[in-house]
Amino acid sequence: MRSKIFRSWVMTGFIAAAVLFCTAGFAAGSGGEGGHGGGTKGWVNTDTYRVMNFAVLAAALFFLLRKPMSQALDARIKGIREQLSDLEARKKESEKELAVYNEKLLLLDREAETIVAGYIRQGNDARERVLREAESAAQKLEEQALRNIEQEFKRARLQLQEDITEKALQKAEALIKNKITTDDQDRLIDEYLEKVVA
Repeated sequence: MRSKIFRSWVMTGFIAAAVLFCTAGFAAGSGGEGGHGGGTKGWVNTDTYRVMNFAVLAAALFFLLRKPMSQALDARIKGIREQLSDLEARKKESEKELAVYNEKLLLLDREAETIVAGYIRQGNDARERVLREAESAAQKLEEQALRNIEQEFKRARLQLQEDITEKALQKAEALIKNKITTDDQDRLIDEYLEKVVA
């Protein structure tokens, strides 16, 4: 198809060159005769032949090149129409692709919002879990501290009771040693022996 178009343009160029050549010859011929005689003679027979030659040549070229020129122009019109339809199809395809990409971008935006919302929710859940665990750990530590304090109080009370009992025994022993007599000692020994024997 391109070769037909190229040939038609070459033929058109050739015709244009022939027409220019003929008209240039016509102008040179008519001007040359007027220059030889020193004045214009008017219309001569050679001028008539030249005009007739030009008319015949133009008619022949018209009839010879009418069909190829028409075909070339039709081919060019057809090519332009095909290009336009191809461009229209590409445009529609591009618009479809653009719509698909816009939809994908919209879906990506929604997915990004969903992901961000999920991360925010996970962060809030993790924060609440950490706070609950910290509160539970603090409560356990408080309970442990209370138990330790109670244990320490019990130990201190027992130690204090032991210390008091020991001091009381020491004082009682000292009092007994100071106030008891040998008769009291003999009587206590006899009572003890009677209890053992019984």
